Amino acid sequence: MANGIIYSLVARGNTVLAEFSTASGNFSQVTHIILEKIPSQDSKVSYNYDRFLFNIVVSQGLTYLAMCEEQFERRIAYSFLSEINGRFERSFGQVAKHAVAYEMNKSFSKVLKEQMEYFSNNPSADNVRRVQSEIDEVKSVMVQNIDRLLERGEKIDLLVSKADALNDEAVVFKKRSNTLKRKMWWQNCKLMLVLLLIVAIIITVILLITHPWTHGKKDNSSNNK
Repeated sequence: MANGIIYSLVARGNTVLAEFSTASGNFSQVTHIILEKIPSQDSKVSYNYDRFLFNIVVSQGLTYLAMCEEQFERRIAYSFLSEINGRFERSFGQVAKHAVAYEMNKSFSKVLKEQMEYFSNNPSADNVRRVQSEIDEVKSVMVQNIDRLLERGEKIDLLVSKADALNDEAVVFKKRSNTLKRKMWWQNCKLMLVLLLIVAIIITVILLITHPWTHGKKDNSSNNK
C-alpha cells in the first residue's frame, strides 16, 4: 500500500493542468468528479473516501489537491498544498487561466513528484512547518464525507495499487501527451489560416489601390494613338 501523499494535481475548474501519482488505480476518476462539485471560491476542505482523504485548497481560481491515506497528518498535507500553490503561481501566474488540459504537466509534474516525496518521507517536512497557527488552521478545516458531494449513481469503488504503477503512468502520460499535441497542432493550423487570410487581404488591398490592370489599358491606348 502506498504511504503518505499518493496523488496530487493542480486544476482550473475540472481542467487538470498537472498531476502526479505514486500508485496506480482509479482515483483520478474520483478526483474528476470532485473537481466538478467543489465551489470555485477560495476555500480549504477535506473529503474522506474509503480509507483515504482528499485534501483540497482552492486559491485564485485554481484547485490544489492531495490524496493521502486517512492516517496521514493533515497538517503535512496542507503544508504540501501551500508549497505547491506558491511554486505553481510563481512559475505560471496568469498563464494558467488560459492553459489547455495538461499543458503544465511536463514541467510541473516533476515538482509534484519531488514535493510529494519530501513531505511524505522527510521528517523535517513536519518539524519546520509545525507552527501553532497552521495547526489551528488545519484543525478548523472540516472533514466531510464524500457521499455528501456525490449524487446517486456516482459512487465509485476506490482502487489503489502499487503494482505496475510506473507502466500505468507511462501509458496515461503518453495518451495525454498525444491529446495535447493534437490540440496544439490544431491551434497552429488555425493560426496559419488566419495569417494566410491576412496576407490575402493585404495583397487584395494593394491590387485595388495600384490598379495594375488599368495601367496596362492606358499603355495600350497610348500605343494606338
